[in-house]
Amino acid sequence: MGSQIPKQFLLLQSKPIIFHTIEKFIDIADEVIVVLPEEQIDYFRRLQEQYSFNLPIRVATGGKERFHSVQNGLKLVSDVDGIVAVHDAVRPLIGKKIIHKAYSTAAQKTNCVVSVPSKDSIRHVSGSSNKSVPRSEYFLVQTPQVFDLRLLNEAYQVEFKDFTDDASVFERAGHHIHILEGEYSNIKITTPEDLYVAEAILQMNS
Repeated sequence: MGSQIPKQFLLLQSKPIIFHTIEKFIDIADEVIVVLPEEQIDYFRRLQEQYSFNLPIRVATGGKERFHSVQNGLKLVSDVDGIVAVHDAVRPLIGKKIIHKAYSTAAQKTNCVVSVPSKDSIRHVSGSSNKSVPRSEYFLVQTPQVFDLRLLNEAYQVEFKDFTDDASVFERAGHHIHILEGEYSNIKITTPEDLYVAEAILQMNS
């Protein structure tokens, strides 16, 4: 992002990005757990005070990899059964309808991964060679990724390997992954350009 401020704390329409994200889940989930690097927790609490963001949020300390951060977050979940969603703090534009549908799909099928079809042509690159692959066979993975809580906890009782997301952990445990088509507006704010796009989407929606 090219900023000294971690991207989840950058302002989007005069409010930290992470607060937009939390607000999407606070009325849907029974509890919201934020996972942050230890050195960012005090700053997050200060932002809560500054913006009077007094919602019931629990905070877990992040780990070396996303895998370990999710493990730490799961330890704070109050229930042992139910449905749990894992979502990127910098995806503040997720629609509530998609969240509801993801929860209901996971309740029926044990899991649900929000994804969108690739709009671009794709080439597979291996060393110095590359080849075209059918775009229709590829989806771009987003979040939330939603799971049966007990099964996800069981899946995370392994050593970290080359997991890239929660679905890959769940899949490694032998489960079939179910895809729910999401929305292209559910962008992950990673670059300065993404902030401009997010601002434009919020203005359009309002």
